Amino acid sequence: MSSILRAVLLAAVPVWPAAPTVAAEPDPAAAEKIVADALRAWQVPGAAVVVVRGDDTLLLKGFGVREARKADKVTPDTVFPLASCSKAFTSALIAMLVDDEALAWDDRVSKHLPGFALSDPNANALLTVRDLLSHRTGIGGHDLLWYRAPWGIDETLRRAKALPLDYPFRSGFAYTSVPVLAAGRYAEKRTGKKWEELVAARVCEPLGMTGVSFTTKGIPKDAERSFGHKLEKDGKPVVVPWYEITEPNPAGSVNATARDLAAWLKFHLSDGINPNGTRIVSVKNLDETKAPHTPVRLDGLAKALNPDTAQLSYCMGWLCYDHRGKKVLSHGGMIDGFRVQVTLVPGENLGVAVLANLQETRMNAAVTNALVDLYCDLEARDWNAFFRKVADQEAADRRAALEVRDASRKPDAKPSLPLANYAGEYANPAYGTLTVSCAGGKLALKWSSFACPLEQFEADTFRVTSGFFEDRLVTFTAAEGKATGVRFADQEFKKK
Repeated sequence: MSSILRAVLLAAVPVWPAAPTVAAEPDPAAAEKIVADALRAWQVPGAAVVVVRGDDTLLLKGFGVREARKADKVTPDTVFPLASCSKAFTSALIAMLVDDEALAWDDRVSKHLPGFALSDPNANALLTVRDLLSHRTGIGGHDLLWYRAPWGIDETLRRAKALPLDYPFRSGFAYTSVPVLAAGRYAEKRTGKKWEELVAARVCEPLGMTGVSFTTKGIPKDAERSFGHKLEKDGKPVVVPWYEITEPNPAGSVNATARDLAAWLKFHLSDGINPNGTRIVSVKNLDETKAPHTPVRLDGLAKALNPDTAQLSYCMGWLCYDHRGKKVLSHGGMIDGFRVQVTLVPGENLGVAVLANLQETRMNAAVTNALVDLYCDLEARDWNAFFRKVADQEAADRRAALEVRDASRKPDAKPSLPLANYAGEYANPAYGTLTVSCAGGKLALKWSSFACPLEQFEADTFRVTSGFFEDRLVTFTAAEGKATGVRFADQEFKKK
């Protein structure tokens, strides 16, 4: 009712207080249909979904199966890896430590964490805890410094000092987990306690999140554990092994159930209150984790995935953006076999989490958007069709790039050296040693935990024929009859 109309009515007739009208929530069957339709559309074997409004759980249900072509159902107590959605646990913990005055958002990291540094000494002198959590340090992705690495987090952080900055400090955005690892270590240094112990004691236990673990080995043997999947070329899902995490990782090792995430969402919507009504973090510092810190350019894939968005920023463990006029805080997580999305719509007191046992699917985004539209009473849109078009375009672009690459190939261009001359060790200041061997007239490359058989592509460029880097190119440099370097995984290695 407009204020003008209300004034007219008040002048005309007596008014008695009336109970506030509360809009009825959507039929749960409508939400369940959204999820079921998306599982079919994206060939996802199973998912767990939670929707909360304030303290009320509107939907908490498993859909499909834990393993393709098997009978065991996904339930609200099925365990999934949260991958990068773990980052918000680290930022919430640090908000609590700021409350305790154990540290401050703008502490200089170099003062207490000498094991981590930026390659630019001027930037390193200014580096703060806030910078570590907001993807503005200048360090690019460099996921291979931790993903499947045979070394631990401390070694990853030690190597980071040798990384040239991809952009000037605090002048851009590049999503990277490496500084978040440093944030976890910083919390440990300031408290004398392990990151996982802190998260368990300060976050999970007060919220009753009993299904949380911090390594794959930490998942109880009797837990209801989902299997991860990927789509084969025929479009059918096949099981892939869990990505084994043996060391708790502040950027990505939290495992949890949908029931756990219901409590996590309610905690954020209540601005930091646990189920007993006790405040466990201040509004001020929890809000700081959700304040925009780093603008994200809305172009390319970011624009394609957010058609109704005018601004997109990274906070500290959350992305902040607008969706069809609603402020949204969200974060995704993806690891071998799984994809997860956790979302808050603060103005609607709404929280949504979608856990799927298929990697690289856009189902999570489609379901999240559809559920937000449903519970915010927005016009329905076919988000499965929308994101299918985006995914198909991504695939088409990849195919086109390979076709252009292969069309320009000069297959008659022979290597400049005998194959045996490429063998040896090559070094990169951050990525360490790479080994090339020659046996049976073929080259093979080994680095970190990756083994890459090679075949000649053209001249001194070789193609990886199988494994994680399949179809990627490896290019050697040579001078005076000797190999002098090799470019692999977008990094330059020099011959030892």
